[in-house]
Amino acid sequence: MYRDFRPADLPPTTNRTDPLVMSSTAEIRPQAKRGALRHPPAPGAALPPRLHAGHVMRRSAGREQPETQPRRSLGEIAGRGLDIACALGLAMVFSPVLVAAAVLLGRSDGPVLFTQSRLGRGGREFPVYKFRTMVPNAAALLEDVLARDPALRAEWEQTFKLKNDPRVTPIGRFLRKTSLDELPQLWNILRGDMSLVGPRPIEPFEIAKYGRHARHYFAQRPGLTGLWQVSGRSDASYARRVALDAYYAKNRSLRLDLAIVLKTIKVVLTGNGAY
Repeated sequence: MYRDFRPADLPPTTNRTDPLVMSSTAEIRPQAKRGALRHPPAPGAALPPRLHAGHVMRRSAGREQPETQPRRSLGEIAGRGLDIACALGLAMVFSPVLVAAAVLLGRSDGPVLFTQSRLGRGGREFPVYKFRTMVPNAAALLEDVLARDPALRAEWEQTFKLKNDPRVTPIGRFLRKTSLDELPQLWNILRGDMSLVGPRPIEPFEIAKYGRHARHYFAQRPGLTGLWQVSGRSDASYARRVALDAYYAKNRSLRLDLAIVLKTIKVVLTGNGAY
């Protein structure tokens, strides 16, 4: 369905101005280019308000007109309906696992669920839900571990993951190996934060790693599974992860999504790249 892609496979971007321009930063100023030069504001006229991430600029009569919500195509509406149907179906199938994991985690120290802010479509932040797999003081322990071990710090700075993470609990290691810790993200799909297939949600500070490809990440909802998830996952470099996310954004199709879902089953059963 798809071949093994590398960052070099991505074509260079151009400086062409598209009819539809989506901001990928927290806040941008209104564009002051062709339309603004041809139609300068009258003396004393109020300037247009600043635009925030997720706003859309559409051309109208030679001017840039902001919209807070992009128009949804029929395919996008159908895709959203499929996401909801799949999320509900998976929640029913895995309901015994969800209950068992919640009971086991409830007997240990700390909360059952772990929530963290992640970046979504258009740069909007949302809380992602996972079963807790680490000790309660994971953040403080990470700082201490990285301060004492330069090799682990280098590993963390490269992938933002540790293959042998001392913060992970025994039950958490099992949940991660089987990818069952991700099941609460079915709720994120139902909320509209995520999709069944897409780039894996990243923390806000990670977007700097995407460089010029950040626009590809912001153009779609993050997914419960994705091309990176079935192409080495945590064993893949971050540059490869960015390339895979960009490729998926430019080649997304029902056929590709189906191929990713089918391969996800194999990856989950073998546990490759999960830690």
